[in-house]
Amino acid sequence: MIAALGALALTLAACGSDDPTGDATTDPTTDAEQGTSTESLSGDLVGAGASSQESAMAAWVAGFQAANPDVTISYDPVGSGGGRTQFTEGATDFGGTDAALDEDEWALAETRCEPGTAAELPLYISPIAVAFNLPGVDSLNMSAETIAKIFNGEITSWDAPEIADANPDVELPALAITPVNRSDESGTTKNFTEYLAAAAAGAWPHEASGDWPVSGTQSAQGTSGVIQTTQSAEGAITYADASKVGALGTVAVKVGEEYVPYSPEAAAAVVDASPLAEGRAETSLVRELERDTTASGVYPIVLVSYTMACTQYADAETGALVKAFLTYMASEEGQQAAADAAGSAPISADMRAAVMEIVDAIA
Repeated sequence: MIAALGALALTLAACGSDDPTGDATTDPTTDAEQGTSTESLSGDLVGAGASSQESAMAAWVAGFQAANPDVTISYDPVGSGGGRTQFTEGATDFGGTDAALDEDEWALAETRCEPGTAAELPLYISPIAVAFNLPGVDSLNMSAETIAKIFNGEITSWDAPEIADANPDVELPALAITPVNRSDESGTTKNFTEYLAAAAAGAWPHEASGDWPVSGTQSAQGTSGVIQTTQSAEGAITYADASKVGALGTVAVKVGEEYVPYSPEAAAAVVDASPLAEGRAETSLVRELERDTTASGVYPIVLVSYTMACTQYADAETGALVKAFLTYMASEEGQQAAADAAGSAPISADMRAAVMEIVDAIA
């Protein structure tokens, strides 16, 4: 099992104006979208998974616990691979993953969730930023081919023609490029390599994978790890959930004939335009993202992070807590809390309806 980055134990209690999501503490009973009554819900929930969700999960937990002070929820941002393992093994009540369960993992999840079934719910949408440490440079234009060659070790200097030609107004140094990748199995890596494989016109010679395919590289564990490594090394470049890049410079990606910077709106555009993946269960709402789109204003390096849950739990209290917490996460209030905390894109009304059809059936 992948080593944890350290549990994110979030145990905030209701405290008047300290409630980060607005009105959750003004009424002892919440409505159907918030989903719970402080008079009836109590107990503990344990989750683990995608580190990309860490800021959003902190906001969700804070908002839910503010309305339900007798509930304690913990979330360990161990990474998507660790989250899938812990969920399928029954070590957690719910999990987060930036990559869908594969066939073998789904079979394990189904066994774990018997007599119910497993569910994959898209509750966190965020752009993946290509972020770099180049003092004095806040933004650069790059094509998918250029990004692929940088991370494959073929473009090694910041003043290379492929970068300079796309950025004629930027003074680029003759400084070595240090690509930084995730060392752990990562849904962010899976989404990033999916983009490179689909959009880089053959410049990326590797298959999409949650494990970084290039050997001998600079690496770090988790989103915070690659960001910290990039921040400490001038000339470094990485890929990470956009909510975590801080003051690092970022890349505007070539889409069609324009360069599109990341934004929640541009990320949401490609998700809503993408169909559900074929051949999956009705309780799996995994999307088949169109990474090589040329549509105007769309940012294609995006992750959809899924919440894994069961439609039936052996313990009635656990089932009630999971159902209520997922209801809050999917609600307009919950999605806005995540957007405020993490810069994520709120799910659409149509996606919310599809999610709630599954959540409402949790027993």
